[in-house]
Amino acid sequence: MKFLCLPGAYGSAKNFSVQLAPFTQHMGDRGLATFTYTQGEHEVEPPVGWEHYFGSRPVFRFLDSSENDAFEALRRVRQLPRGLTPEATLRLFEKKDSIVPEGFKDKFRAAMDRIRQVIEEDPEIDAILGYSEGAMFAASILYEEHEKWVKHKVPRRLKFGIFFSGTPPLAIEPDGSLVPKLADDCNSVIDVPTFHIFGSNDPLMYSAVALYNVCNQETAMLWDHGLGHLVPRDTVTVTELGDILHDAILKADISALAGTDTPVTDFTDFSSESGVSDRSEKF
Repeated sequence: MKFLCLPGAYGSAKNFSVQLAPFTQHMGDRGLATFTYTQGEHEVEPPVGWEHYFGSRPVFRFLDSSENDAFEALRRVRQLPRGLTPEATLRLFEKKDSIVPEGFKDKFRAAMDRIRQVIEEDPEIDAILGYSEGAMFAASILYEEHEKWVKHKVPRRLKFGIFFSGTPPLAIEPDGSLVPKLADDCNSVIDVPTFHIFGSNDPLMYSAVALYNVCNQETAMLWDHGLGHLVPRDTVTVTELGDILHDAILKADISALAGTDTPVTDFTDFSSESGVSDRSEKF
């Protein structure tokens, strides 16, 4: 299996390959996967005070954020009431952001098309991995493939998704609106096997759980590394991830070899290990 890897905001293909190195090396050593990288087209400056946090320059985003406050979401989440579902939490943000900035949909569409072009240019890519902003785009790509298969029987290229600190997919609706796909509105919209890695100390964990909730629950796995908004790199955690992903990736490969566009459904459920196994779980 070959994964296309999408970095988070203020990342780059080079820096993300370093960030993921313990994980990708472990997966490669076990013969489970190979990895290739892309990055956003918009070169950006890290937020003030974080100049050295994101690695060597240049750094990029998939979306142009020149007019945005990079850490507004973190400040706002601290003011949210407790006990909301992930979907309800996201809707509080959606109400504040209901006016989409002019040109945002075009920028989103352009970023999606560029990621799709990278996939089309490498016929070996058959899976996708994303972190933070990259995870949102990875989920959006999988959602589009699902829609094209369901509505037009266009075969899917991607058979597996891994998300670190994920976010639900965005979709441009027929009326031109740009909306997040949430489980209590549309149920499952990503049905290939997915693996969701998040940290219970991440202030944005509700977003990762909302992405998990919108994926096929028979083939989606949720795993809590207990840390924050990051990619875990320690040996123990990386080994555990490899052990869990071993069977999942092999089953996805078997499903693909069988020529079916419907994923196998006898995946082991590891979601209970994270303590967030119910779609309506509150935190």
